[in-house]
Amino acid sequence: MTVEAKICGINTAQAAAAAVQGGADFIGLIFYPPSPRAVTPKQAHAIAAQVPGRVKKVALVVDAGDDTLREICAAVPLDLLQLHGNESPERVARIKAQFGIQVMKVVKVASAEDIAGAQAYQRIADRFLFDAKAPKDMKNALPGGNALAFDWALLAGSSWPIPWMLAGGLHAGNLATAVRISGARAVDVVSGVEDKPGVKNPAKIQAFLDAAKAL
Repeated sequence: MTVEAKICGINTAQAAAAAVQGGADFIGLIFYPPSPRAVTPKQAHAIAAQVPGRVKKVALVVDAGDDTLREICAAVPLDLLQLHGNESPERVARIKAQFGIQVMKVVKVASAEDIAGAQAYQRIADRFLFDAKAPKDMKNALPGGNALAFDWALLAGSSWPIPWMLAGGLHAGNLATAVRISGARAVDVVSGVEDKPGVKNPAKIQAFLDAAKAL
């Protein structure tokens, strides 16, 4: 079984082209202004215009209001909304109903208890993304993309009624180990294909996608 790969934090046409040419299954566009990878709806529209339909386009938002979601959905032909904040199950259900789009709920993980918390969303969300939870004392921590990994063994043997992705500190060098331990069949990378936050490296994108294809 192949492992799907998502390149997140795409913020330039060059990064999008590298992801497409490398065979990415998903690209992620971040609509969270504090992030160095953030794009505006206008920028995202231009990037998405060059991405073929076979590559799913994902909008990452953090506790976004309806007006923000409406603006994003109007500007970009999306396949998924990635909810990376503290959205409640009720909020997730309302977003799905109001915007008619699939949602991927992010579950931030530091312990088995965090993974168990995903159960409240498993009949509502269309996908999960398990990412590392930033420590409370981490300065300038973002909701994601902090180059942190969690204990992949926490996911070993888990079974969910919806597809899920693994994220958090992944790169070409550790991807095979992460997939073997966690059992992931889809993976997400941000910092692991960058030279610095917000600056994607096409060679690193290619190496990560090659590693995913080899699994």
